[in-house]
Amino acid sequence: MNDKVTIYDIAKKLGITGATVSRALNNNPKISEATRKLVAKTAKEMNYKQNKVALALKSGKSNNIGVVVPYIDRSFFSSIIRGIEEELYPKGYHVIICQTHEEEQNEIDTINNLLNAQVDGILMSVTKQTSQLSHFNRVLEKNIPLIFFDRRINIKGVSSVTIDDYQGGYDATKHLIDEGCKRIAHISGDTALEIYKERVEGYKGALKDVNFTFNPDYFIQTKSDIEAGQNAILKLLALETPPDAIFSSSDYVALGVIQKLKELGKRVPEDFRVVGFSNEPFTKFMELTITSVDQCTVEMGKMAARVFLEQMSNSKLKIEKRVQLSPELIIRQSSTQR
Repeated sequence: MNDKVTIYDIAKKLGITGATVSRALNNNPKISEATRKLVAKTAKEMNYKQNKVALALKSGKSNNIGVVVPYIDRSFFSSIIRGIEEELYPKGYHVIICQTHEEEQNEIDTINNLLNAQVDGILMSVTKQTSQLSHFNRVLEKNIPLIFFDRRINIKGVSSVTIDDYQGGYDATKHLIDEGCKRIAHISGDTALEIYKERVEGYKGALKDVNFTFNPDYFIQTKSDIEAGQNAILKLLALETPPDAIFSSSDYVALGVIQKLKELGKRVPEDFRVVGFSNEPFTKFMELTITSVDQCTVEMGKMAARVFLEQMSNSKLKIEKRVQLSPELIIRQSSTQR
């Protein structure tokens, strides 16, 4: 037999109606267990394949979930995806992973494609460019759960799972203050994104609490990569009074800072203390391990999946949850001599 076997072929072989075969294959309680087993056995023997798209259209449920991230090759996002999968696979869901490459148009196209694929929900982190809301509104109009994780936009009826970025920025800065640092610079990502804006506010809050004056010369916005870190520290070193510590909103930037300082003969942590953000895997494997703020990525993914499941089980209710996880500062060699 081939893949084109239909329920009517099975019905003809068993001498029953196509409707009975369909009900049996879909575990309809009106069909006896004996008949269901016989139909399942015959379908397997005849190599019958259910049309899952047609089934999804009929039932309104595909058991597929769209997960949209800027990049899948970043440890941060891959760990979140792992958490989502660990929570949803045992519940019978399959995850469709999509990446936007930080392009808003890619995000819009991806959302439309996932809607056309009849997904049961969309879990996502928005791009740095995201400004339109129309594609999110289409998801809501179809009553499909939409959950933001890490990066979010405030939309009524949309749940989100984030970490307390303010607290992460505060804890990182306070740690450097406790280490005796007096001139702490902050290298930030694009503050158009709420996560970076909150980290800046945490940095400023920690300075204020010990009566340190915020120095705009010690604040740089840049890309989140190694080269950006190397360039940023050169600008800071060129100041009349350079900083004695760096809090970076990115581990990659922190790595670039440390590389350039070492190249210039500066010692870390003796001359400069450095703290990053995200707790990327490389931070603990470097010859000089890097202090970083852990973002609880696997737990973030699990929590986003749980929020989705809760919305599915209460589909008639409009549930909007704002879950905020607590970050953890992981202290390593780059920021302390203790």
